[in-house]
Parts: sequence; structure tokens; C-alpha cells
Amino acid sequence: MKIERLIGILSILLQKDMVTAPFLAEHFEVSRRTINRDIEDLCKAGIPIATRQGTGGGIYIMDNYKISKTLVTNAEMQDILAGIRSLDSVNGTNQYKQLMEKLEAGSSDFLVGEQSVLIDLSSWYKESLAPKIQIIRSAIKGCRKITFYYYGPSGESRRTIEPYYLVFQWSNWYVWGWCDTRKDYRLFKLNRLDELAMTEYVFEKRPSVLPDFTSVENVFPGGIHVKALFEADCKWRLVEEFGTHCFEEQADGKLLFQTEYTDKENLITWLLTFRNKVILLEPEEIRKELCAELQKTLQQYK
Repeated sequence: MKIERLIGILSILLQKDMVTAPFLAEHFEVSRRTINRDIEDLCKAGIPIATRQGTGGGIYIMDNYKISKTLVTNAEMQDILAGIRSLDSVNGTNQYKQLMEKLEAGSSDFLVGEQSVLIDLSSWYKESLAPKIQIIRSAIKGCRKITFYYYGPSGESRRTIEPYYLVFQWSNWYVWGWCDTRKDYRLFKLNRLDELAMTEYVFEKRPSVLPDFTSVENVFPGGIHVKALFEADCKWRLVEEFGTHCFEEQADGKLLFQTEYTDKENLITWLLTFRNKVILLEPEEIRKELCAELQKTLQQYK
């Protein structure tokens, strides 16, 4: 895209004393005439670009502008590139690679091992996830409604929403938008939706409302206060999933765990993964349901 090429050219000029038009043409895989037009556009935008003819000549930014040569620090650039690279990891494409090269402006530091941050957002569902992300991004850009079949804890349903944001949170991808069924903003996990399609219906954007992730109850209402007693060898899982302050170590080494949970079915399923390493203390009603589920399982195996 032209805007990406202009950003790339400007980045190169800010980091190099002088470059030639053939160099830029080869770097961005366009003609010299296209590069000349791009330079004119940058000049019109107020960038003081000059050219020098003859041997040793080329294109450069005038000296009185070089005080702003470093738009970002090296560390900031590495973070930017790490973020851009992470998008390739989930999209399953290399469409951001060229943009990375433009931003690097010939510097190979980031690619040869100087980077300190690597982000990989891919998952086991990469093949099915990437097309969903592409459809949703296109719908957000064009203000087009999307429709899909959704598998939720309360059942299955066909939903139509106005998509506003793609969200990566809690190690999963979600789409945040206005749900026609609920008449409110909702968050939908991409792995739970099927038959995703972009419709012909164009919507007018509502006032921007961002999902509030500072507290999970703001997104998934219906908090359940959980109190359970875990065996000591479960500590690593509790720390990994809830942090080091989610339990109190008892005199006998067991772990008194307390947290807020948002979904009863998920809670029961999660507790069962610990088998006989945990005893649910509260809430009492879910404790009874858990006992009933265990009885049913026992009957099946009899």
C-alpha cells in the first residue's frame, strides 16, 4: 500500500544520510517514477527532502530537520516490530514482513538476535482462526455486520453483531461488538463461533465503548466466590492460573484457595481436572452439584 511505502521511505531517510532512487525502487519493488512521485508527496506533506545530482548524490533530508531523526528509540522500535511480527503468527501469513523491513530501514539488528521480546499469538486452532480474523477485520473496516453460529454455556444460537474490536485476552481471541439479539455489547470467543460470514448490512458506528478488562466481572457478569482446599503439589497450577496471592498455605501444607469465578459449569469442569487433589468448600450449592456429578460419573463406570 502507498501509505506503508511512504512511511518506509521516510523511515529510511531518517536513519540514513543519503539514499538513491534506484535503491528505494528496488527495496520497495516499484519503479523509479513511483519513487519520484512518493518523494513529491512527502515534500508536499512538509518533509524537507532534497536531492543531489551526480556521483555520490542521492535523496536526503535537509540538515535542519535531522534534529528529529530518531522518531523512536531502538528499544521502542523493537517493541513495535515484536508486535507486528505477532500478527503474522496468528494470521498465518507474511503480509507484515515487508512492513517490518520498511520500519527497520535496512537495520538487521532486530532480526539477527538483538531482539529481547518475541510474541507468538498462534494457537492449536491456527488454521480455523486466521480466516475468522481476516473476515472480522474486513467487517470492522467496512462497518459491515457479521453473522455466526455461537456455542455458549447457555446453549447454541445464531447471532448477528456490529463488530468493533478484535481482542486478544486470557490467551484467547474474541470479537467485541453490539449484539442484535441482546441489544447490548457482548464479547464472543472466536473458537466458539462457526459459519462466520460478513453480511451486506452496513451499520453506523455507535459511540465507542471499550470492554473493561480491569475486572473480569465487567465482561462476564455473575461472579461466584470460590473457596477450596488444594493439595500442596497443586501450587504450580494455582500460581500459573491465578497468581501467587490466590491461596494461603496451611500448617499441614495444604492450600486454602479463594477467588471469584464467573461461570458455574466452567468452575465444575476446572475442579474436576484436579481429581482428588481438591475439596470445594464454598459455595455449598455448587459443592452439592459437584458431588452429584461425581456420583453420575461413578455410576457410568460401574
